[in-house]
Amino acid sequence: MRLTLATVITALPFLVAAAPQPAKQRIGTAIPVSKRSGLVNADKSVNIDALKSHVASTQAKIRGGLVNFEKNTGASHPSSVKGARKRGSGGDALTNNNNTLWYGTISVGTPPNTFTVDFDTGSSDLFLPGPNCGSSCSGHTVYDPSSSSTSMNLGTTFNHTYGDGSNVSGEQYSDTVSIVGLTATSQTLGAAEEYSSGLESSQFPADGLMGMAFQSISNYDASPVFQTLVSQGQTDEPVFAFKLATSGSELYIGGTNSALYTGDFRYIPVTQEGYWEVNMDSVDGNGQTVLSNIDSIIDTGTSLIVGTPSDVATFYQAIGGTDASNTVGEGYYTFPCDSVPSVSLTFGGASFPISPETFNLGQASSGSSDCVGGIVGQDTGSTFWIIGDVFLANVYTAFDVGNMRVGFATLA
Repeated sequence: MRLTLATVITALPFLVAAAPQPAKQRIGTAIPVSKRSGLVNADKSVNIDALKSHVASTQAKIRGGLVNFEKNTGASHPSSVKGARKRGSGGDALTNNNNTLWYGTISVGTPPNTFTVDFDTGSSDLFLPGPNCGSSCSGHTVYDPSSSSTSMNLGTTFNHTYGDGSNVSGEQYSDTVSIVGLTATSQTLGAAEEYSSGLESSQFPADGLMGMAFQSISNYDASPVFQTLVSQGQTDEPVFAFKLATSGSELYIGGTNSALYTGDFRYIPVTQEGYWEVNMDSVDGNGQTVLSNIDSIIDTGTSLIVGTPSDVATFYQAIGGTDASNTVGEGYYTFPCDSVPSVSLTFGGASFPISPETFNLGQASSGSSDCVGGIVGQDTGSTFWIIGDVFLANVYTAFDVGNMRVGFATLA
């Protein structure tokens, strides 16, 4: 595996500056972070409103992607549940103002201006606040196409609709986009004229969002930034990788960072281009296989693991969980805080454990002896599970565009 041109972005819930560095050196500084600070109250109990908001936002994002897939390909997504897709028409999960966001810096335009973006493998589009955006864009760095000699108005609008009915809308442009010295020219992006309240700078520190899935779920029906970098020969390898842990988290562009994992990767082929969709062999609880052969997507933009309601009910029944519909919300389950179940997911024949710290979201209420599990059951309009940070915090993850596969390795 050649890493000579690979570069790294630090992707943390802080504004992390990045600049080109020699090969194999990390860019930026490893800053310890709390991955779920917004989902847990100061007393260690779960912030129920934030949790529900995040899940609703994830539902809207997935439904929007399914709508985009049909619009772009002329066929329903194979995992789409008939009729469910009509409930949403948007794309990106940014109405949630409490979940942890994995973000870092990019530059856009000529001359380049620096922006912070949330890196999301569950969507495909790049958008930033535009010059005509209203008061909700206050505090964000604004992308002004008129100040860039390489911008071009594509004469097309966009509209992302969220779970609460609010929108991010504006005009589509093409411009130069760079990530630590790797440059994509004529890249499609959105200049927003309206941001939802959840994107206000006090609640959403990043300026915008950069999707890292595939074109078929793009609201613009345009190549995502990373695929443009690959097609224009900017990356040494058509691979990017994430470490999303409590410290040292980063996005690595153009390969993998061998200092952050041990052993070999276990690769799983993408079964349907659109999302990073792969087969999950099994979900295991307390040493027993509970569910097998599950369709799943790997999504850095989701904090939890979201499964179909029936599957999740079966899982918690097998491990002794308690239905928390009346206390936390529909699809949530609890377990005794002093007896966190052992949970693992199996991909490509290899079992990857989920640590008790990531599976346990926190106490169901202040002082409660019951804690909320990180696997929740919700209708997303699809049959696949959404594998988010509750799992991804425990592994090093490689997204291989060239070979259409996802790889997991043990964190160093």
